[in-house]
Amino acid sequence: MLLRQLLLGGFLLLASTAAWAERAPTSEALERMGEALQPALEGPLNGVVPLMIVGAAPAFEETRASFPTAVVASLAGVFGGANLRACEACMTTRVDVADGRLVHNSVTVSLEEIVAIDARTRGTAAPARAAIWVDETADGITIRIVSLENGQILYARNFDGALREEQRSGQVFNLTSDVQRRLRGESLTHLFIDGALYPNFHISADVVDQFGTRNLDLAGITMSLVDPVFGVGAVYYRVIPEAFNLTVGGQVVVSIPTAAGNALSGATGGAIGDLIDPLLTAVLVARWPIPQTSYAVLLTASTNGQVGVGISLMNVGFLPVLP
Repeated sequence: MLLRQLLLGGFLLLASTAAWAERAPTSEALERMGEALQPALEGPLNGVVPLMIVGAAPAFEETRASFPTAVVASLAGVFGGANLRACEACMTTRVDVADGRLVHNSVTVSLEEIVAIDARTRGTAAPARAAIWVDETADGITIRIVSLENGQILYARNFDGALREEQRSGQVFNLTSDVQRRLRGESLTHLFIDGALYPNFHISADVVDQFGTRNLDLAGITMSLVDPVFGVGAVYYRVIPEAFNLTVGGQVVVSIPTAAGNALSGATGGAIGDLIDPLLTAVLVARWPIPQTSYAVLLTASTNGQVGVGISLMNVGFLPVLP
């Protein structure tokens, strides 16, 4: 008997945990919806009140009772309860009697019907200006807000707890935009001026192009003034968004004085060797952007044994202190 009770209790615990796991994405998606609707009040939804809640369709049996209430609570936190109306007739099967006929209607209510229902139930209040549909999905929720005046779609979006769908859509959009940009012959070019001053010096300027499926790759040319002295070369960097857009990469720089000296020694038959720096210098570079500025904390380490910490100026103009 005790074993049976333990097994039954474990089964109920697992069942409740599974049910909660299915509801958690809905709860998180409703929170994301509330956050996203706030800025929309200053944009496409500015002044669009009152609103009629026409649909709040749950996707699971266990959320059938709780989902409509959760939707109303979430929308009330955005628009205010006084600006919301519930169209109960729109969410149930409707039976109409007209011209001696009995009509059973279970399909989605039309905008004309919503306006007619609102006119019968609002009394002396102002007519509703928009209708809202919120449906639960396996990953979260979907929302549509449509104007009752002209049928214009004012707002439509899908939400999940982590906004994964929006991230995927953003990646596809960025990839398409990058391909179109390159087909037009345009480029995303950046200028970095690096100044590492302690304990060793490294001063250089990079001109790089941004590319890749997520525009996280940077490659181009560099000109070094210190470490090495007067050198030119190639650079490659990778942006890491998860680390606050940390940029990590390296420079491979040719020392112009040493290259010229080697060419001269070859022409005269002598041996000059490394004049100031080795012919090739590799430099590890890390830039950590400072939020809301055009500056980044800079760390460099070269094969010449020079390590420095300083500041990198990113995409600066003639006066980098100005925004």
